[in-house]
Amino acid sequence: MATDTTVTRFAPSPTGRLHLGHAYSAWVAWAQAAADGGRFLLRIEDIDRGRCRPEFEDGIFEDLRWLGLTWETPVRRQSDHLEDYAKTLGGLRDQGLIYPCFCTRKDIAAEIAAAGHAPHGPDGPLYPGTCRDLDPARAEDRMAAGETYALRLKTDAAAAMTGPLAWLDLDRGEQTARPELFGDVVLARKDTPTSYHLSVSTDDHIQGVTCVTRGQDLFEATHVHRLLQALLGLDTPVYRHHGLLAGPDGKRLAKRDKAETIESLRAAGHSPANVWAMAGVSAEAMP
Repeated sequence: MATDTTVTRFAPSPTGRLHLGHAYSAWVAWAQAAADGGRFLLRIEDIDRGRCRPEFEDGIFEDLRWLGLTWETPVRRQSDHLEDYAKTLGGLRDQGLIYPCFCTRKDIAAEIAAAGHAPHGPDGPLYPGTCRDLDPARAEDRMAAGETYALRLKTDAAAAMTGPLAWLDLDRGEQTARPELFGDVVLARKDTPTSYHLSVSTDDHIQGVTCVTRGQDLFEATHVHRLLQALLGLDTPVYRHHGLLAGPDGKRLAKRDKAETIESLRAAGHSPANVWAMAGVSAEAMP
């Protein structure tokens, strides 16, 4: 689905109201598309059904419209497209690259403690591979019996299949893909038939996204996404990983830390221009 037109996207999760960091991230995507005469998309990433709420999704639309942003419709909502992720997962299964893992977090921690050490990746200690060589028939029986499981990628085997890979960050230049940093990542679970890595790689291809803009906290995740793209024949966009806004305490703004929301700033009487200025957007660059 390659195209010469720049297509960007802002893809929030409706797990709370947007804060200044979200506004800035939305602006980076919008501004990239505007500068290139391209298209700006909004996507709702709502696969976490336990935390996502309809009222927060409504709040995303409300806040972005108030800030003056516009986007194409219809808006893609991940929970409406689980069949797309099942198809992507099936492509990996057909290549023999995924396996069920029945380990709990406690099991993994105990295995690492018994080993005395564990390699660390961007998300913490790497999975030690406990279930990687389980008998397939026995694993199928356990799944059929209703045991909780996660589906993991055989990352080493997958990387050997694709050979060396690279991707382009517009600010940092060409990057060598290093998916081994994450070990055997989880791509789906029994109760959640997809994951961030699987969903965004699938969505960006289906939507024809050519330039992925997102926070630098997701820079390392791109290594995994590049591997999935190569394995599944998905288009590879270029990337721009922007800096993260921090609060007065120097910590990056986050929902979990109850960062001040766009909704509360609006209620306090701030104008959209005031809010954009707080997010570091100059007057001439505002929507």
